[in-house]
Amino acid sequence: MRELPKFSKFQLALRNGIDQPQIWCAYKGKIYDVSSSRLWKDGKHYEHWAGQDLSDELKDAPHTSEVFQKFEIVGILDD
Repeated sequence: MRELPKFSKFQLALRNGIDQPQIWCAYKGKIYDVSSSRLWKDGKHYEHWAGQDLSDELKDAPHTSEVFQKFEIVGILDD
């Protein structure tokens, strides 16, 4: 298994579908590429924005963390 690159919160914030074409979100220290999801079109998913750590926000979602299994892990969030 390859070692994943580390990204700062600032670097993650740029992958919001606006500043850069990638649409990434972090959850529990892992960064997921959600660019392929029609639900994240333009970097927004309901009241959530891409380029952020969504760990604290998932408790309010109508789904579980298993939703992230559909997406590629592209990095580790470096606190």
